[in-house]
Amino acid sequence: MVDKISGINQDLNSLNQTSEKKKSENDFAEIFKSAINKVNQIQKNAEQMSADFALGKISNIHEVIIEAEKASIALKLTTEVRNRIVEAYREIMRMQL
Repeated sequence: MVDKISGINQDLNSLNQTSEKKKSENDFAEIFKSAINKVNQIQKNAEQMSADFALGKISNIHEVIIEAEKASIALKLTTEVRNRIVEAYREIMRMQL
């Protein structure tokens, strides 16, 4: 019984190490690109729901407004992250060696 538990523990440790390696292999550009694509998809979803509401396919305006707010918040967050990244880059460029 104890052997089975220690075997599971070793398997979990090796799985954890493998996932950490995969996380470290993803570079910042890929993560940022993925986030931009998600925001884009949220924006498209909100636009589609607005069009569906205008065509009468959706009768609940609350859903449309919620999706529009999600898109707005996601875009604001993305813009703020971009601004922070640009500011950090400028700060690094101002550093004297």
